[in-house]
Amino acid sequence: MTLTPAAITDVIRQGVPASEESGFCVEAITARGVVCRLPYSDRHLRPGGTLSGPSMMTLADAAMYAAVLARLGRLEMAVTQNLNINFLARPKPADLLAEVEILKMGRRTVVLDVKILSEGSPEVVAHATGTYSLPPPGKE
Repeated sequence: MTLTPAAITDVIRQGVPASEESGFCVEAITARGVVCRLPYSDRHLRPGGTLSGPSMMTLADAAMYAAVLARLGRLEMAVTQNLNINFLARPKPADLLAEVEILKMGRRTVVLDVKILSEGSPEVVAHATGTYSLPPPGKE
């Protein structure tokens, strides 16, 4: 079953209602993954006026889940197994974009790479890698 970016966004918002409040959405499905957006909001600021690490981690995790759904269809019991993030530069006060690439699609796990950028800038502000665990057949 092929899902559209809007359908994937809906699945994520149904499963994690806070994602709707944040404005998270799937912008595009690419040949190797997805592109997702987290709109800029003062809610995501930390002291010092920069976008917070937890907001970027949430974006990376939701974007990885979106890439899994884009590849495999509605698979709600796929779960984060591992998430590692490196914060590389201070994000600009703009929407954050997550560019996700599926590195390896296995029978039970998916390994993913995420680059987070401030909209309008080519500089990667955070880099994440993660693994998603897929449910056994029949346990979707």
